[in-house]
Parts: sequence; structure tokens; C-alpha cells
Amino acid sequence: MVEGLDENACVLAARSGDHGAFGALVTRYERPVYNLALRMLGRAEDAEDACQEAFLKAYRALSAYDTGRPFSTWLLSIAAHHCIDRIRRRRMREVSLDALPPWRQLAAQTPDPEDEAVYQDHSTRIRRVLQHLPEDYRLVVVLRYWHDFGYAEIAALTGESESAIKSRLHRARRQLAEHLAGVEPSALGEGSSADSVIGHAHRSAEPVTAAGNVMARR
Repeated sequence: MVEGLDENACVLAARSGDHGAFGALVTRYERPVYNLALRMLGRAEDAEDACQEAFLKAYRALSAYDTGRPFSTWLLSIAAHHCIDRIRRRRMREVSLDALPPWRQLAAQTPDPEDEAVYQDHSTRIRRVLQHLPEDYRLVVVLRYWHDFGYAEIAALTGESESAIKSRLHRARRQLAEHLAGVEPSALGEGSSADSVIGHAHRSAEPVTAAGNVMARR
């Protein structure tokens, strides 16, 4: 935070055009926003773009922010909805493999050696598994396990009831377990479950490279 200012004071200063105050908010929250985007989108370059766009949206919407609500929840809500929009736009642009000629299908299914080397990392494999979940399931898993949000916080962020969140998280964990069961056991560790594997990935820090030029793009 800007020296001598708490979070709400930084928000108020940023509303008044203090770029340093908003830069302090970016510095504080770029890691959680970037990590949420990375878990939701699965690719670092997409996460970097989404992180920057989320901060830009937050900056432009500061006048609408209710200071009685936690800033982190408000900011992550903006990031989460932006990621969901990107996923839906990406889905609309993607061409089904069924529509591709056979030689294109073969090329699409052949892994790139460099990509395969990257995906040997445990946390990256978990991100790949997350991509099998519908975006609303993926969001509750990311918020619960990577951001330690409680049911009430997730409900407030998504605008849904706590019971709906609990039900969605239960179904998401079951789907994750089914996908994880298809992964080579040695890749996950003996006796692994959805909870234990997610917990391991949660403890693995992700690099933050995303929001350094947010103010430049303002």
C-alpha cells in the first residue's frame, strides 16, 4: 500500500486519480488475480492478458465499488467473470476436431515435444485437469482451494446461494476425481485423491509476470 494509507484509503485515493495508490493495489493483488486467471484459462499468456484486463476493468469501475465490501472479493469477482467471458468466446472460436480433415486431426493430436516437457510439472498437469471442468465448476474449485474462500464468500462473489455452491463444489470434486483417475498413477503419487492432489498444487507457488504494465495500458 502507499505509505500511510490503508486499503480503503488507497481505493479512495485511486478514485481521485492517484495512480500511485492504484499501483499499490495492483502490487498487492496481482498474484491472486493472475493465479485465478491461470487456473481458469490454463495458459500463462492468456492469464497475463486476463490479469491486465481485470485490473483495467477494476480501475474503470472504482466509482461503483462499495467500500463496505472486501476489495479482494470485488476484484476477484471482476477477474472471474472476465475469465468466464474469455472461455466462452474461445469456445465459440474453436473448430471442432470432428470438422477437421483426417490429416489435421492427426496433427492436432500430436503433442509438441516442448509442450510435453512443460506439462511434466505437477501443477501444470493439475491445470490441464481443471480445463475438463465446466467454467462455473472450475471457478468454485479455484476459489475454494487456491484462494481459501469460504462458501459464503464464493456465494457473494458469484451471486448464488451457499447451498448451490456446496452442491456445485461437490459435483466438481467428483468430476475432478474421475479425470484424475485417468492420469498415470506415478504422475500423481500413490494414494492420491482429488483433495490431496489439489492441495499439493495449491502449495506450489505460481510465478507472477502478469500485471507489470497495467498502469501503462490504463
